[in-house]
Amino acid sequence: MTDRTDRIDRAVGAVLGSAAGDALGAPYEFGLAGQLSARGEEMRGGGGWDPGEATDDTQMAVLVGESLLECGGLELPDVFARFRRWAAGDPKDIGLQTEIVLTSGDPWDLAAALHFQVNARAAGNGSLMRASTSAVYFAPAGRDATMAAARRIAALTHGDRAAWEGTAVLHELVRVALDGGDPLAALPPALTQVHPDHRERYARVLAPDWHPDLATEFNGAVWPCLGSAVWALRTTSGFADALRAAVDLGGDTDTVAAVTGTLAGARYGAAAVPESWTAPLHVPVPGYGDHVLDAAGLRDLARRLATAGAGAAVRNRWAILRPPWRSPDG
Repeated sequence: MTDRTDRIDRAVGAVLGSAAGDALGAPYEFGLAGQLSARGEEMRGGGGWDPGEATDDTQMAVLVGESLLECGGLELPDVFARFRRWAAGDPKDIGLQTEIVLTSGDPWDLAAALHFQVNARAAGNGSLMRASTSAVYFAPAGRDATMAAARRIAALTHGDRAAWEGTAVLHELVRVALDGGDPLAALPPALTQVHPDHRERYARVLAPDWHPDLATEFNGAVWPCLGSAVWALRTTSGFADALRAAVDLGGDTDTVAAVTGTLAGARYGAAAVPESWTAPLHVPVPGYGDHVLDAAGLRDLARRLATAGAGAAVRNRWAILRPPWRSPDG
């Protein structure tokens, strides 16, 4: 176990680290492997992004975190309403699947399921990318509750259970890291909690001998995205090196690095995030006027989430574990 000061530091590391990874990877999105190392440019901007500007990954994480704080717990209709307002605010980037769900006009508890019924594919990494804030908030509630919360939030925009299960695993790994444990050692027990229909596929991409080159899908899908983030954490020995390795994989660089940053930040703590990365970091939130968080704002958000989550753990645990509207936990 870890004392409260260390726990808060790791919580800040998870939220700040995710945002830093997002901004670090944004200029290289959909590029070839090795571009960060080849260009040697970190937080320089590009690809339509200003230096240090975080993308939809962190914007949506901020919306989740602010909803949890302002509602005093998980209010799914409120989270969805915030997402919908954000989508209407013309963000620079928004996942195609997420955009369709949020702009469909369907009710919050049906929109993702209806999309999945029509398309039969909804296993993108869009629910994984925004999980840093919810992972911090729900960690004190324990394994079952944090994984259940992850599934419920994921299901707001992603109708495929694969996305729910990947987000649940990420929540659990962050919980273990915040407690001072090794998230990599937590993988085998976490996998036992994955729905049987998806356990084998996750076991494959989270295995110690898996490499992103073995992926059978683009890393914009939830399985290789989470697998790549775990690989980056496993094969490096520090926060910055893990994120550089993630970005150098190419492809969906901002999201892979955001997920890596969530894990590495929770493991190494806030002090491990380079100051040269946090100084220009900023998160504009479309649809909400001039609402922009800098690194200080992200640190404050993370501290408040960690503190509020600890206070809400007992009060909200059983509500979290109740099956949601249609069946994401059933």
